[in-house]
Amino acid sequence: MSKDGLQLSAVISVRNEEAQLADCLQGLGFADEIVVLLDKCTDGSGDIARTFTDRVIDGDWEVEGDRRNAGIEACRGQWIFEIDADERVSDALGLEIRALISSTPFDWHEILVDNHIGDKLVRWGWGASYGKAAYPGLFKKGVKVWGRNRVHPPLTWAEGAKKGPQLQNRISHLVDRNISDMIRRLDSYSTARAKDLRQSGDVGTMRSNVRRIFSRFIKCYFFRKGYREGGYGFLIALFAGLYPILSHLKATLEDED
Repeated sequence: MSKDGLQLSAVISVRNEEAQLADCLQGLGFADEIVVLLDKCTDGSGDIARTFTDRVIDGDWEVEGDRRNAGIEACRGQWIFEIDADERVSDALGLEIRALISSTPFDWHEILVDNHIGDKLVRWGWGASYGKAAYPGLFKKGVKVWGRNRVHPPLTWAEGAKKGPQLQNRISHLVDRNISDMIRRLDSYSTARAKDLRQSGDVGTMRSNVRRIFSRFIKCYFFRKGYREGGYGFLIALFAGLYPILSHLKATLEDED
C-alpha cells in the first residue's frame, strides 16, 4: 500500500478529447484514484474530467514521453493502470486488475488489446509502430519510465523489475473510425517521428527505410496474421511498412514546423 493508502491509480493524458473522454472515465471506477492530464486542451475535456475526479492537471507537453511520465509521477497508488481516451475497460477487466494486484509477485503485466475500426473488431496484424496488440499498462509505481520521444517513446524498466503473465481480459481500443482515420493517423505519426529523427541527428538512409517497407509488411501481414482481416489487415501491414520511409522523407525533405 502507498503512503497515501491507495493501492491503484488510473492515469490518462488527453488533448481535446471531449467527444469520448466521459465514456473512458466511466469505466475506471475500480481504481482508488483517477489522474487526468490535460495537455493544451481548448475544449470541454477539463470540465468532463472534473466530474469524475479532483486529480486533474493542466499542462503543456511537447513530448509524449514527458507527458506520460508526468502522469505517472502524479499517481499516489502503489500500482498504476495507464489508459488512453479511446480505450474502454470492461467490468471483467476491472475486476481482474483488482484481484491481480492483490496477489501477484510480479512488478508489471501486459494487457491484451481488442482494436476496433468503426464497428469491426480487427484483432490480427497489429504492430511495427502502427498499432498495438498488447501493452504494458499495469505496473508498480517506480518501475516504468517513458523515453523522451514524441511518438512511440521507448520504455526503461527499473533494474530487477519482473514481468508477469498477460491479463486474460482485453481492453477495447477504438483506434480508428474508418480508412480515412487510418490515413490521418499514419500522417500524424510520421510527422511526429520526423521531428524525433531530426532532433536525434540520425535520420537513417533511404535504402534501409525502403527495405523496411517490405520487412514490416511481411511481419504484420504474414507473421502476425493480418491476412485474416482481409482488406483491413492489408492496410495495417501497408501502413506499418510505409511509416518509417514517410518519417525519413519528412525529416529530410521538409522544414521543421
